[in-house]
Amino acid sequence: QVQLVESGGGLVQAGGSLRLSCAASGRTFSSYAIGWFRQAPGKEREFVAAISRSGSTAYTDSVKGRFTISRDNAKNTVYLQMNSLKPEDTAVYYCSATQFSPMSAIFRSERNYNYWGQGTQLTVSS
Repeated sequence: QVQLVESGGGLVQAGGSLRLSCAASGRTFSSYAIGWFRQAPGKEREFVAAISRSGSTAYTDSVKGRFTISRDNAKNTVYLQMNSLKPEDTAVYYCSATQFSPMSAIFRSERNYNYWGQGTQLTVSS
């Protein structure tokens, strides 16, 4: 079992930057692949970025070149660095985890993740 807590959300102007953090409980963080998803008002939750146990990464097209996902296993934390933010990035951002996946496996579907955080709100003003 792992508990995930997101932080770092807030209000930022378009073009600005923000870093989200996802802190995990437990001592086996390196055994989890992590994903970030977001849900905008009135829309379904969508994939944003993911990182495998070995550090491989994947992004949805709309954030490529602007967002960077990274992990620090010593701190049990995954980060989502978001640059050049746009109003359409406004959403609640969730991190998610799945355990004991293959080292390089990256998952883009919600169905692959067993654990979810409570979410953190990002609002980008124009």
